[in-house]
Amino acid sequence: MKSLRQIGSLAFVLGLFVAIFAGLPWYVVVSDDPAVPWWLRIAIFGLLGGILLVLATVAIEQGKGKKLAAELPAVEKQKDFLLLNSDTVPGREIRQILGLVQGHTVFAIWLGKDLSALIRLVLGGELTEYTEMMGKARALATSRMIAEARRMGADAVINARYMTTSVVGSAAELLVYGTAVKLSE
Repeated sequence: MKSLRQIGSLAFVLGLFVAIFAGLPWYVVVSDDPAVPWWLRIAIFGLLGGILLVLATVAIEQGKGKKLAAELPAVEKQKDFLLLNSDTVPGREIRQILGLVQGHTVFAIWLGKDLSALIRLVLGGELTEYTEMMGKARALATSRMIAEARRMGADAVINARYMTTSVVGSAAELLVYGTAVKLSE
């Protein structure tokens, strides 16, 4: 079903761009001739067919109760590095505070996935396209923060916090920050 939904999204996007960037200029230049060329008809059918295909696949998946998204990539477990949202490390003392570390990224999904999410918003259910996007953004931002802390010689990051902001459209910025510290043995 996911591949059919992607084909429908691609047909929609291609049809939309052809209709807007070729169809509208054609209409302006040849507005006195009412005959619609074959390529514009295909683009319009692709646009409408793509929407219908995406709508149908999302409805079928929700009707069957299938899980729509694959499991998100887990943040790698670092055995020699601690990431905590508290200001203390149980059983260990903070030997040295190295300073603030951060990692951030701005993620967006392409228009085809945005269309799938819009249809799911109407039908109800989890917006898995955005869930997957934010999961990937969180993992990337966290790994960037840990890499910065490692360059400083840290053993752990305490007081880790996540923030998100909407940038434009379906793009979101994810920022993770915390305090890099060295721990006693």
